[in-house]
Amino acid sequence: MDGKTASLFRSGRNQALRIPRGFELPGTSARIRRLPNGNLEIEPLGEIGLLAAFKDEPPLPPDDAMDPIPDRPAEPVER
Repeated sequence: MDGKTASLFRSGRNQALRIPRGFELPGTSARIRRLPNGNLEIEPLGEIGLLAAFKDEPPLPPDDAMDPIPDRPAEPVER
């Protein structure tokens, strides 16, 4: 496995990892977990939210292309 050396440093009370060029992660946050063998796994988190959920969906057709829902009178309710 090809790799580079990363530097560790303190940021307040946390230890931080300076990720070398070429290993950058997309986005602004990542999930980190410790594997059973003691190694760490870092996974970038995707965008979160409603807009992110629909960003890869095709656009909706224009309003005039959709069939209108016909208006129907309300049905009487028996009591």
